[in-house]
Amino acid sequence: MSSTILVVDDEPSVCKALCRFLVDKGYGVVEAHDGDQALSAYSREKPNVVLLDVRMPGKDGLETLRELKAIDPEASVIMVTAVYEKKVALQAIANGAFDYVTKPIDYDYLELALVTKLALIGNS
Repeated sequence: MSSTILVVDDEPSVCKALCRFLVDKGYGVVEAHDGDQALSAYSREKPNVVLLDVRMPGKDGLETLRELKAIDPEASVIMVTAVYEKKVALQAIANGAFDYVTKPIDYDYLELALVTKLALIGNS
């Protein structure tokens, strides 16, 4: 059984590119475009990993991360952002994110982060 990845990004082109990459790598994919959709999709689908955009209108990625961790302390989250901010990266990691990936996305690095996280939680 393949692992499922929840992709959360308010930019449709980024969501589409990430989803295409993940499907090509054999993952199941679920999409969400804001924090509330992400929380709903997480509860419904129970994905193995969440790729979560930091900057989104309404509920941002850090708030969504905190709420995901409240729902499921074991949630596996990799933050994705267009703007690297050390303070935000440190907050994300402190709040339980596994990694912090910047856009434009280095897909080799993203794949390594996913494979590593999935190995740590016992999925492939």
